Amino acid sequence: MTTRSCVKKLSTILLDAITDKDPLVQEQVCSALCALGESQPEITLSTCEEHLRQHEKLAHPYRTMILRAMETVVSNHISELDKDMARAIILLASSEMTKAKDLVCDWQQAASSVLVAVGKRFVGMVMEEMLSKFQPGVLPHCFVLQTLANLSISNVFGMVPFLTSVLSTMLPMLGMAKHDTMRVVFCCALQHFSESALEYVANLDQAPDPTVRKDTFASDISSAYDILFHQWLQSREAKLRLAVVEALGPMSHLLPSEKLEEQLPKLLPGVLALYKKHAETSHVSKSLGQILEAAVSVGSRMLDVQLDSLLTALHAQICVPVESSSPLVTTNRKEVLRCFTILACCSPERLLAFLLPKLDTSNERTRVGSLQVLRHVINSAAAQMEVKKPFILSSMRLPLLDTNSKVKRAVVQVISAMAHHGYLEQPGGEAMLEYLVQQCALPPDAEPQKTGPLEEPPADNVREISVSTLYLFSTTVDRMSEVLWPYLLEFLTPVRYTGALTPLCKSLVHLAQKKQEKGADALLIQYDSDSKVTLPSPYAIATRLLTVSSSPYLGDGRGAASLCLLSVLHRDIHPWLGQRWATTIPLLLEYLDEHTAETLPQKEWEEKLLVFLRDSLAVVSDNTWTCQLSLEMCKQLPCYNGTPQEKNFLYKCVGTTLGAASNKDVVRKRLQELLEAARYQDEAEHEGLACCFGICAISHLDDTLTQLEEFVRSDVFRKSIGIFSIFKDRSENEVEKVKGALILCYGHVAVRAPRELVLARAESDILRNMFQCFSTKVLGIKVETKDPALQLCLVQSVYMVCQAICSSAQAGSFHFSRKAELVAQMMDFIKGEPPNSLRTPIRKKAMLACTHLISLEPALEEQVRTDMVHGCLHSVMAVLPEPAEEDGCQESLYLDTMHALEDLLRSLLQRNLTPQGLQIMVEHLNPWIKSPRGYERARALGLSTCLLQFFLEHLHALVPFHNLGLLVGLFSPRCADLWPATRQEAVNCVYYLLYLQLGYEGFSHDYRDDVAERLLTLKDGLVHPDPAILFHTCHSIAQVIAKRLPPDQLISLLLTLFESLGDPDKNCSRAATVMINCLLKERGTMLLEKVPEVMSVLCSKLQGTREEHVLQAAQHSVHILASQHCAAVVTSLLGSPLPFDSHICTLWRALAVEPSLCTQVLGLLLEKINRDVPFKESRAFLLSSAPDRVATLLPLAATCALHEVVSAPASGPAVLELYSQLFAGLLLRVSCTVGVQLPRNLQAKERRATSSAVVSKALDPCSSAVDALRAALLRGGSEDVVQRVELEGGWESLRTSAGHEDGVARLASAMAKFAGPRLPLVMKALLGTHSSVYEVQRITSTAFLAELLNSNVVNDLMLLESLLDNLAARQKDPCASVRRLVLHGLANIASGSPDKVRTHGPQLLTAMIGGLDDGDDPHSLVALEAMAGLGKLLGLVEPRDLPSVLLHIAIRIRPFFDSEKTEFRSVSIRLFGHLNYACHGNCEDVFLEQVIGGLVPLLLHLRDSQAPVAGACRFALRMCGPNLECEELEAAFQKHLQDGRSLHFGEFLNTVCKHLMRYFPDLLGRLVSTSLFYFKSSWEDVRAAAPMFTGFLVLHSEPQHQAQVDLEQLITALQLLLKDPAPTVRGKAAETLGRLVKFS
Repeated sequence: MTTRSCVKKLSTILLDAITDKDPLVQEQVCSALCALGESQPEITLSTCEEHLRQHEKLAHPYRTMILRAMETVVSNHISELDKDMARAIILLASSEMTKAKDLVCDWQQAASSVLVAVGKRFVGMVMEEMLSKFQPGVLPHCFVLQTLANLSISNVFGMVPFLTSVLSTMLPMLGMAKHDTMRVVFCCALQHFSESALEYVANLDQAPDPTVRKDTFASDISSAYDILFHQWLQSREAKLRLAVVEALGPMSHLLPSEKLEEQLPKLLPGVLALYKKHAETSHVSKSLGQILEAAVSVGSRMLDVQLDSLLTALHAQICVPVESSSPLVTTNRKEVLRCFTILACCSPERLLAFLLPKLDTSNERTRVGSLQVLRHVINSAAAQMEVKKPFILSSMRLPLLDTNSKVKRAVVQVISAMAHHGYLEQPGGEAMLEYLVQQCALPPDAEPQKTGPLEEPPADNVREISVSTLYLFSTTVDRMSEVLWPYLLEFLTPVRYTGALTPLCKSLVHLAQKKQEKGADALLIQYDSDSKVTLPSPYAIATRLLTVSSSPYLGDGRGAASLCLLSVLHRDIHPWLGQRWATTIPLLLEYLDEHTAETLPQKEWEEKLLVFLRDSLAVVSDNTWTCQLSLEMCKQLPCYNGTPQEKNFLYKCVGTTLGAASNKDVVRKRLQELLEAARYQDEAEHEGLACCFGICAISHLDDTLTQLEEFVRSDVFRKSIGIFSIFKDRSENEVEKVKGALILCYGHVAVRAPRELVLARAESDILRNMFQCFSTKVLGIKVETKDPALQLCLVQSVYMVCQAICSSAQAGSFHFSRKAELVAQMMDFIKGEPPNSLRTPIRKKAMLACTHLISLEPALEEQVRTDMVHGCLHSVMAVLPEPAEEDGCQESLYLDTMHALEDLLRSLLQRNLTPQGLQIMVEHLNPWIKSPRGYERARALGLSTCLLQFFLEHLHALVPFHNLGLLVGLFSPRCADLWPATRQEAVNCVYYLLYLQLGYEGFSHDYRDDVAERLLTLKDGLVHPDPAILFHTCHSIAQVIAKRLPPDQLISLLLTLFESLGDPDKNCSRAATVMINCLLKERGTMLLEKVPEVMSVLCSKLQGTREEHVLQAAQHSVHILASQHCAAVVTSLLGSPLPFDSHICTLWRALAVEPSLCTQVLGLLLEKINRDVPFKESRAFLLSSAPDRVATLLPLAATCALHEVVSAPASGPAVLELYSQLFAGLLLRVSCTVGVQLPRNLQAKERRATSSAVVSKALDPCSSAVDALRAALLRGGSEDVVQRVELEGGWESLRTSAGHEDGVARLASAMAKFAGPRLPLVMKALLGTHSSVYEVQRITSTAFLAELLNSNVVNDLMLLESLLDNLAARQKDPCASVRRLVLHGLANIASGSPDKVRTHGPQLLTAMIGGLDDGDDPHSLVALEAMAGLGKLLGLVEPRDLPSVLLHIAIRIRPFFDSEKTEFRSVSIRLFGHLNYACHGNCEDVFLEQVIGGLVPLLLHLRDSQAPVAGACRFALRMCGPNLECEELEAAFQKHLQDGRSLHFGEFLNTVCKHLMRYFPDLLGRLVSTSLFYFKSSWEDVRAAAPMFTGFLVLHSEPQHQAQVDLEQLITALQLLLKDPAPTVRGKAAETLGRLVKFS
């Protein structure tokens, strides 16, 4: 077959396949055609041309695809085309393009594209053909014109010389075009002709004819213009109008200048009118820009006349609402703004006169649009706008007042443009900056909500834009530095600019640093009296920045920004501060970096700032400066009325500053002003004012108290007009608030003032004035207020006063005469609080005050102390718990209140640290300890723990601890309380009581008793919800108590515990029972009655009770009976109905207490399981195919009983003694119960009992056996075995027929790993089962023994030989499953004892090869097991044993490569890999033939849909590599086919084929013929890979080897694949056909 005929045939086949229904296949066919064209472009193009000529009826979509392929080939090989071929293609494409008179766009466009591609080289021939269809007086085909137009763009220098003749022919046709479609094409052609002419003229230095000028085309373009503008532009067809206006843009540059000047009055209005007719106006705007550029270039005067209408129309375009962010919309805005730039450059005055008044319109879009245009012209026409700066600035006054957010954004953008061009340096620029700062100060939550998807994105909000703009000014616009500094300082102190503080401070820091670089020693702030800038004073700046730093994370981190600015301005604040601030401010900033808004401790941070202030005042040490600073701070206080936290901090700063002042007159004056000016109606301010007075009192106690007293004596509390005008007409409520604030002031003064000065003033001045404020006299009678806020103020202040007194060094000698009065007052407050809710800290503060008062002299009376304890307990203990979702503040208040109560009780106990005093406190708590409400019990036990711990810490053993038993008996049952917290506290109480006893016995405080310490380790058991663990822990606690309890306390303890048996909490009652039993066992003699004859009565009694102590007694009885009459008890219990109820199960477990007894019981139960028939066969229906297996009752009951016995922990020794018998017996019992049903009577009982609480679990024969086996292993110390089987799902598998063998294997594996020493006896018990009459037992035992060979333990235990002999005896078993398991076991030697494989190699290989031929079924599971086994063994047997079997195995397994069953394909292919591995370095030619024969299926099955098969192919190919003796091929296999690595199949196959054809070229024919076999594969992926493989072979083969391939056969096969139902297969076939060009 010649090259031409071959390529032609291939092309013809592909062209016939172009009609495929799948688009992807069509694309692949086109790609194949292009591939043919890459090699043989002329023949391919010739065939395509011939095909299109011969198949006239081929549908146009397919013709289109062929033409596109031809265009690709022509474009890539234009230089190789000769004229004849080019002419043929031109004629074909011309014919295809013009064959249909109607428009078929895709088809005709494809043909046109072919012509354009050819025209890049043969422009003359194309023009000749096109001009033949472009005759004067006859309208041409639309695509003839379009081809000419596109050709003019793609080949400018080749086409422009023809333009004159084309235009002269085309112009008369314009009048003949009646249809809009044709007119659109003419317009498009004129547009492209004009653009190519302009490009030609612009690049005359490269043009073939440099004499061409614009005026060459002026006449023709002028004529065309008249028709387009005067006639076609008036059309109703929108597409035509757009086409006309697109053409007019470039045409305007070619019009004669006088013609353009003449037409502008008509042209511009005509174009502008299109804005109203079209929604998408980008083309109109672009053309308008081109026309304006043309007009400006010729110096047109007519623009002035049209300017107003132009500006109006263009402005309307900018103001049009943006419906979307599409490219057309964006393009239109750019083109419109370009038009404005052109107009701004030629008429700036007219433009501004038009634009600036628009800023004052009511329409939002108009204002925004005008601002956008203004910004654009400021940037793009800077030179023309230079002299207009004052005018523009003055025009911005109204926009600055606009509140619309969109307008604000636009204004900020205009200001940004102004800054870059020097506008803000002009008069009026300050207003722009002030506006910018105002926008920076907008609160984030005040941003307007987005109203729809068409709004601008959130990132463009006004504040963010303003902030970024301000940063930009201060950091990158150098000319703005002098404008911004020091002007921005003005905005620091006004409150309305608080939101802008962060950007202001950052900008000022940057500006100040730049100024410092210029002049290091000069002050940054120059206060010039003549300056128009009103700068804040250093005191104002320092106060402001320090105050806002108290909320450091607000406003994007204004704390750090403010401190940085303070640091930079240190010299301007005070000359001496620089060195100190250089070290202190960085530490503050570092502290802020370490925290966030959520983690910052506010009080600690404020204290750091106050220390910073105090330190700065000390450094300055200037009284005048300090007083001036305090004055400024007082002035700024009203500025923070809206931010209480900052105002309170400023109050503290005032107090700190006044404390540093030495002028007492100034201090008293400031304090008086503070009292007069305070906003008492705002309760949040009370704390700040009080802190101020307290801090001030540190240095000025007398002045502070004097000023407060004068204020208290004033007329402030009278409702009539007082001496202070601010108190006129003050309501009663307002007066109460003033009182509260003053009382707080006294409290803070007391707690902060020097301790040595407070004692003398506490009663005479501080408390007296506090109570004078709290109560008033009406008709001489003292009346106390009921206002809770005022009460809280008094309580808090009293607490602070008491705290101050107690912390004084002279507190011990202080006689507090008003103590009883204060205690009574505090208790009134406590009793007045609601007992069931906690909403205020009154009771907490009052109890803390009482705690301090108790320690002061004189001592309280006994009744007062009792009432105090009773009142406080009732006030706190009954408070209802808060819901879980309650906020953290409430929880914190409750905890603080409880701590206050603990402190109070400890303080009372300290006054009587004796057993009697402790007993009194416990008696107070006793009703709460036994409360029916859990939360009250938990609180009472917690308080008891605190008191006992305190008592122990302060123990002085002077009298005996006579009430130990009573107290232990009270607390110990609560170790089982329903509330876990109560249990823990109960243990703590017992723990401390035992140590108290040890203390009374004379042991030191630091002595640690091992027995008592064990209580702490037992606490973990009380957390566990399992009652068994809980009561076991209680038993252990009782043991500890029994060991440390004095003999004389036992009776009182038992009596107390007996009382606890009737505790409403059943848990505590049971705990009492456990503890009583333990105590009696440990400390007394208790005999159980021997009544074996009451066995049946005992069982019946158990049905009617659920009390734990009754059940325990029953267990003891059964144990005694069984120790004497074991067989009788076992027989009796086995007669109980199945399933066993919980009481019977408990009794079975009780039999495990004594090891010897347990051994007897287990032996009896095993005998009944093994000797009785496990099941009976019966048919449910007469016609059923297989009989049902039904379990027999006695073995079933014995299995359940055995499970219960071995479940008891005490059965461990007995289980160990009978381990092998139990294991083998239960495993065989499991095998006999798989799929076995319950007897019908038990099935019915199960159904009736499904909703009953009596049955603990469902009864199933197999599950009961599995559970018994599992429990026996656990009890026998094989926990690891159980856990491993559990993790692997083995227990569940054992229960099912399908998974039973796998479950047995997992059990055997776990036994081999974790229970090796027990295997000899277990194996001995199982080896004899090969003769069992039950097939299921033979299968189970074989599976277990087979899996043991997977471990080396059988070799270590010298069991291998006997195990192999036993399995060999089972090879002839009639059951196929047994034979399969035998092979599996023999193969396991490879992993279990690999060193023994060589010894037994011939025996193992013989068994496996025999398995390959097992039975009549060629796809039997035995054969599958044999292949898997051979795969494991081949690498381990003696090399001399292999040659005789390798070839036989390879031939035998080859048919499995293409098996329909996945596992057969996978295992056989993997075995083939092992065979190859075994031949490494010694591969005979005979076997090499098998390797080569298997190469194609292995490569193709890499695409197998089943992952195991593909993985096996990867392995096999890696193993085949060395035997092929080709390093490159081996390297490719190793690189691409590693497990876990993704495979790019096409790339890999390409590489393999390249190496195969390079090193094994003679295999081409064999490989291709083998691949042809898979063309008919049933797997789609393999069927697709086969032609792909063939294609790569062809791609890399040399022409001289072509003879090996029957090309006709291959082409025919591929041609058939083109009709495959799978699109992927058809696509690969087409791709391969394209590659066969190499054989041409």
